[in-house]
Amino acid sequence: MSQNFFKSTRKIIGAGVNYKEILRATNGAKPENPVIFFKPISSLISSNDEDTIKVPKVFGAINYEAELGVVIGKRCKNVAPDQAMSYVAGYCLALDMTGMDFILDARPKGLPWCLGKGFDTSTPVSRLIHPEELEDPTNVRVWCKVNEQMKQDDSTSNLIFSIPELIAFSSKYMTLEENDLILTGTPAGAGPVKHGDVVECGLGDIVQMKFHIKDEE
Repeated sequence: MSQNFFKSTRKIIGAGVNYKEILRATNGAKPENPVIFFKPISSLISSNDEDTIKVPKVFGAINYEAELGVVIGKRCKNVAPDQAMSYVAGYCLALDMTGMDFILDARPKGLPWCLGKGFDTSTPVSRLIHPEELEDPTNVRVWCKVNEQMKQDDSTSNLIFSIPELIAFSSKYMTLEENDLILTGTPAGAGPVKHGDVVECGLGDIVQMKFHIKDEE
């Protein structure tokens, strides 16, 4: 599979509120099922050829959310959790940039999140990480710095819904296809960035990304 897997990605599936620390910090109850949302393909950019994340004119600021991404390797539907990992081609580091003011307004009204999640440059991704590089995706450090200050630092061992559970749940509702991307959720500590800020993130010491935040022209 190409390192530029994202060029043939057809779906981006995100999981919201999927780290235990977020529930502890908010005193929230564990969701009965994964909280799933979608991002358009036009939001994808690569860390290889783009170093700018643009803040849309409709948002005053956007939130950074560092995540482990899971890349689907072959077509599947109604996958059992104990078979789910056989459909994983690899992984990536991802940022799920979010117009949080929009989300906070939409959430209590029960409205979709898509406009807060789907703007151009809102899904930067790293190169493909092959499974042999990431021997234990259930326990990999996810971290994010803003202007060199650590903001997020947690392990995928603290996911509420595991990678197999996310694949199995999503595949009940839709066919997953080769190069589809599942974002597994972001640790506690996500917050706003604006024009002039610099966001750095990583999966342990396996892969890192660095982006400059600029206002949309």
